[in-house]
Amino acid sequence: MNPIPRHMTSRVERALGTSRVVNVVGPRQSGKTTLVKDLLKTARYLTLDDEGIRAALEADAYGQLQLLSEQARGTGRPVVLDEVQRTPEITFALKRIVDSDQRPGQYVLTGSSNIFSTAKAYDSLAGRVMTVTLRPLSAAEIAHQGPCRLLDVVAEHPRDCRSALPEPQAITRAEAIDLIVRGGYPEIRTLDDHDRMDRYASYLDSIVERDVAPIAEVRKPDTLRRLIDQLAARTAEELNVAALCKALGARKETLNDYIDVLSRLGIVHRLGAWTSSSARREIKAAKLHFLDTGCACAIRGEDSTSFDLSADVAALGHLLETFVFVELEKSLPHLAKHWRLYHWRQRLREIDLVAEAPGKLLALFEVKAAATVVAQDFRHIDWFMTEGPGHSYRCSGFVIYLGDQLLSFGPGRIALPLSMLWSFV
Repeated sequence: MNPIPRHMTSRVERALGTSRVVNVVGPRQSGKTTLVKDLLKTARYLTLDDEGIRAALEADAYGQLQLLSEQARGTGRPVVLDEVQRTPEITFALKRIVDSDQRPGQYVLTGSSNIFSTAKAYDSLAGRVMTVTLRPLSAAEIAHQGPCRLLDVVAEHPRDCRSALPEPQAITRAEAIDLIVRGGYPEIRTLDDHDRMDRYASYLDSIVERDVAPIAEVRKPDTLRRLIDQLAARTAEELNVAALCKALGARKETLNDYIDVLSRLGIVHRLGAWTSSSARREIKAAKLHFLDTGCACAIRGEDSTSFDLSADVAALGHLLETFVFVELEKSLPHLAKHWRLYHWRQRLREIDLVAEAPGKLLALFEVKAAATVVAQDFRHIDWFMTEGPGHSYRCSGFVIYLGDQLLSFGPGRIALPLSMLWSFV
């Protein structure tokens, strides 16, 4: 089976032309190695999963890297070091090599965590390295469409973007749920339900056993594994560490450290709360999102049949909200403006996602697990835009739902079918 083309390939290509070291980071099985091998077919490729190679680098990092650089210099192709997080101590030797030869595109590193942000790294290589984060497949990649440029359209038409949006792809409710349940991990998403759940369980065990150690010392791996289960059950909810402490019988400091480790491994994301004062945004409670709904569903024991008409609407709603967040998050590197994502809540009012760009530009998103939208679904967005903290901003408001019609509900208020997220060419 041919690999699905990745949108981040062009970012890696550009980085190779401007940076001495390109660092491709992403969770295990997200497709990093496949992307790099497909892009750099003739590069010198070494994996630090090989004990002999790892031992040689640990014994004499500078000498080994210098030899690799000399061999690669004549070919004009980079040296690729895969699973580099297993030997973070090589960073100082790498700095010496690329400081003596400032050509761009000398090394490509891949790893499940950012080697330059670990305590064991001897140097950050600031100014010499470009880090590119690869997530699991986006819905647009799965559909062989272009990156989602919804926020680009908002930036160009902040109060009237309806006419600038493409026609949404046709999709049924069942197909949308199947997309959510399967997730984006290339080798896992195509498996049947039983095999997919088994693979995800094995996948998470391997992360706990192999990928955590280079980042932090985990004294209770069983607690970390149970924490993953709890976080999957609470995706799209505000992070309540006290409740997690009670459920797991663990200390607050321990769980905060473990959540930080899972964030750095690309398993979960803490979504900050938006306020009109940027200095206060990290003070309010964050929302916790699992970064792949297929993985979350497998942990929860859910498949497509779990969300029939008699199912818990709230459970599907949370997974759908997480799916929308993840798809928008994956679109950010491909946009013309620099957007940031938040959530917002004030007493009984809540907006699932707030996207902010420079120039006091906001896009507000509510997510609804239903096939119809009514004006009442915009009530929190309406208040936010007219009487609330968004009245001095340029705002566009959207309700993303499981229907198939692109509908306008007045200036700056649009109902978007979920498939809009993969309808750009």
